[in-house]
Amino acid sequence: MTKEFWRWKERNWKSAAIDWREGRIVSAGTDVGSVSTQTVILVDGELFAFSSIRTGSDSPDSARRSMDRALKGTGVKLKDIRCTVGTGYGRVNVPFADRAITEIACHARGANAMYGPTVRTVLDMGGQDCKAIRCDRKGKVVSFLMNDKCAAGTGRGMEVFADLLQVSIEDIGRMSLDVDEEPPPVSSTCVIFAKSEASGLLRQGRPKNMVLAAYCSAMAHRVFMLLERLGVEKQFAITGGIAKNIGVVSRLEKELGFKALAPKVDTQIAGALGAALFARELV
Repeated sequence: MTKEFWRWKERNWKSAAIDWREGRIVSAGTDVGSVSTQTVILVDGELFAFSSIRTGSDSPDSARRSMDRALKGTGVKLKDIRCTVGTGYGRVNVPFADRAITEIACHARGANAMYGPTVRTVLDMGGQDCKAIRCDRKGKVVSFLMNDKCAAGTGRGMEVFADLLQVSIEDIGRMSLDVDEEPPPVSSTCVIFAKSEASGLLRQGRPKNMVLAAYCSAMAHRVFMLLERLGVEKQFAITGGIAKNIGVVSRLEKELGFKALAPKVDTQIAGALGAALFARELV
């Protein structure tokens, strides 16, 4: 079987400390993104279980599989969930959702829960786009900006590089920091151009870590420019899969001149978490 270097590991988790039967409201959120799908289950607003899987070609099926994986081993049935909110690109295709809410609103609300009410700027680094979001102390969106239409500054662009260099996507960030000197960044405006430049560097005999450093640097700078356009405050948080890439995050922090807040839970579930919190409020 050929190794899929681009693929994040699918996972699920449940709390051993919560007995859902003693809770008053079980709510859920399912975030069907362009690359991955997450489901979060809350008991009285507390994180009880979640799953993260790859989004397939069928959004309703991806939503169902994500929910099934989140429920696995919990004893909770779909009928026990009082309300479910769908979010993400496939939010209108979540067959068991009672309401659909935009991913921008859900990521802001989820970041507020994950990082605390001091968060004022949220960067959602998703599979196909990046969103810079300003929010208030309750996690309500004040303003936002999205990147232009290209995968170069997104999770999908990072997957392309993982396959090109045959490096696991989970190792890219660490490898990119293993350089004595920062190389010039590759193209940050087009993933096709960036891939072509990277291939040229490999043909010149440049090591993989140097090529990865060049791409992570380009991605960080592109995201920095998006944040600059919106205006970024120090109470700053990152959500989405790329938040796990220390190579991008550390370079972005260097350009900003301050650190991002440290996450308490998996950054990929922020949208689904926000959706589940909205579902609880709807009940």
